[in-house]
Amino acid sequence: MSLNLLQAWQTAKKRLESAGLAGPVIDARLLVEAAADATRADIVTDPYRALSPEQERTLEDYLARRERREPVSHILGRKGFWKILLQVDRRVLTPRPDTETVVDVALKAFPEHAAWNVLDLGVGSGAILLSILAERPAARGLGVDVSEDALAVARDNAAALGLASRMALLRGDWTEGLADESFDLVVANPPYIASEVIETLEPEVRDYDPRLALDGGPDGLAAYRVLAPEILRVLKPGGRFAVEIGYDQREAVEALFREAGAADVAAVRDLGDRDRVIAGAKKPLETRD
Repeated sequence: MSLNLLQAWQTAKKRLESAGLAGPVIDARLLVEAAADATRADIVTDPYRALSPEQERTLEDYLARRERREPVSHILGRKGFWKILLQVDRRVLTPRPDTETVVDVALKAFPEHAAWNVLDLGVGSGAILLSILAERPAARGLGVDVSEDALAVARDNAAALGLASRMALLRGDWTEGLADESFDLVVANPPYIASEVIETLEPEVRDYDPRLALDGGPDGLAAYRVLAPEILRVLKPGGRFAVEIGYDQREAVEALFREAGAADVAAVRDLGDRDRVIAGAKKPLETRD
């Protein structure tokens, strides 16, 4: 006897709960929806719709993979972020809701219809840059990443979202080769986890996210030491920046940007009320009367 949507969801929840996974209710729903080609509304309004044998086999495969701690985003090949849907896989860091704080800070800093340009350092899947461009139709962006694999994912996401004409991609080491005073805004979500901590992370992160996108060196601050002066170099006078940080890195990263000469340096907290972004500006040019 085949499962219906309600039974499939209930069974999936129990299996994921038994496996000790966090968020089993949401994960179960997402996997059932994908396997059964259903929506959240279908589960509520048509709960007794039967799954086909093929859909049941697909759901079984999805649940077995999730029980082995493979992220839902990798199982489904997609992840919602801000207001867009991204393709994701092992080549890129799976974007987290915390990172949406960077997007929020950036959008508040620039008017909707202004023509400005943004640099995303360590662009990965394109999550931050594409979310900004989707909200600011006159903006243009450059995404830089050292990983050609990551750039391929970002390129596909830009095309899928119809934003490829406003986003250029460059393989490079942070700001190397970029001209002085070139950008109105710089954003980044650099690796910030201390090397020795990585092995203690949840398997979904430790085993599936690229190590390159996680490892911030012995104290987690290696990238910021490079980025603070370089971000100030490539920003136009009066330009702004927003970089993601670990929850306990506020004082250290603020100090690095202040030492580099940044103005208005401040921390922004995420929805979990943790320090998540360091934002600031490059001092404007002084004017003489």
